[in-house]
Amino acid sequence: MEKIKKIVLAYSGGLDTSVILHWLKEKYSAQVITFTANLGQGELLEKIKEKAEKTGANKAYINDLREEFAYNYILPALKAGALYEDKYPLATALARPLIAKELVKIAQKEGADAIAHGCTGKGNDQVRFEVTAKAIDPDIEVIAPVRQWEFKSREEEIEYARDKGIPVEIKKSSPYSIDRNIWGISIECGPLEDPWQEPPEDSYQITKDPQKAPSKPTYIEIEFKEGCPVAIDGKDYNLVRLIEILNEVGGENGVGRIDMVENRLVGIKSREVYEAPAAIILHRSHQYLEDLTLDRETLHFKPLIAQKYAELIYNGLWYSPLREAMDSFISTTQKWVTGKVKVKLFKGSCQVVGRKSVYSLYDMKLATYSKEDIFDQKSSSGFIHIWGLPIVSLTRIRKSK
Repeated sequence: MEKIKKIVLAYSGGLDTSVILHWLKEKYSAQVITFTANLGQGELLEKIKEKAEKTGANKAYINDLREEFAYNYILPALKAGALYEDKYPLATALARPLIAKELVKIAQKEGADAIAHGCTGKGNDQVRFEVTAKAIDPDIEVIAPVRQWEFKSREEEIEYARDKGIPVEIKKSSPYSIDRNIWGISIECGPLEDPWQEPPEDSYQITKDPQKAPSKPTYIEIEFKEGCPVAIDGKDYNLVRLIEILNEVGGENGVGRIDMVENRLVGIKSREVYEAPAAIILHRSHQYLEDLTLDRETLHFKPLIAQKYAELIYNGLWYSPLREAMDSFISTTQKWVTGKVKVKLFKGSCQVVGRKSVYSLYDMKLATYSKEDIFDQKSSSGFIHIWGLPIVSLTRIRKSK
């Protein structure tokens, strides 16, 4: 094997990747180039660049990928209704294929010998990074220091960082591992590893304690065009800004907290805490608009697609033929998902209280019980007779034996 001379590292500026940056330089005596994606994580990215350079990076890339993330990754998942195990909006899982794609792109541009990431050997992100990288460049070499190095705990990493003078903002008393982007926040480690313990309030980053949320509900109106949210309360926004606004108003009302025990791809159960105000609001609004505009057979079939779509994202198979094929089906369904949804946010709850669409399949004259009713109730007796005929026939035959 040829000597590795240049490595591109996915760098967040947190404990793991800061330690990895220094460790890679010691282990391989190689140049290390860092890449940080701006996915709306709410950090001062120039400080991350300075930290990377102070920690030993030979070059530091910071690329603004918010628009691409929103329209090419978040939006397809929203249109699909993709929630892993019916709960997790896949914020971190959606970001990984985009970051991995950029890693490979930079590695090719810089003539690097390898890319590196900070994922653990029992997490999902290692799969997402590496499968994506190999899907784009089958010959790329991937280094995963956390699977190789000597550290057994985050506490040991903290000690190493202190010994090497690596600046990290973490305390032993609060060792949360946090990943954040505009679609949500993933929080794990520390007291959250005990599924019996209620998540400490300091583990939450952007959502207010529902008990301390405003005492009056907040109403918002969200407009969709062909499955894409385009406006709030009559004002148009691009998708990035729209998500940011919903994160703010949702978080203020205590909406978006998710506490779940999920099934990781590697075969273990893991307790995860997520915050995703905008994702919760948009997924619910989108679903209710689909209820109004999609025919029964399509509406009943689509959750099967949603479940598989979510699994593909979660399992690191964004770049798969099946996901691309499902996008074609989903795109067809979204032609009719245009309209407005009225949402009530109140002390942690997100309730859809109104919906309307020019493509609405709800016919008031058929649904009403008032004098405007045009439904022919007499025709139901024949319908019931034909519908129940298989059951009636089965019962008669079996009782005659």
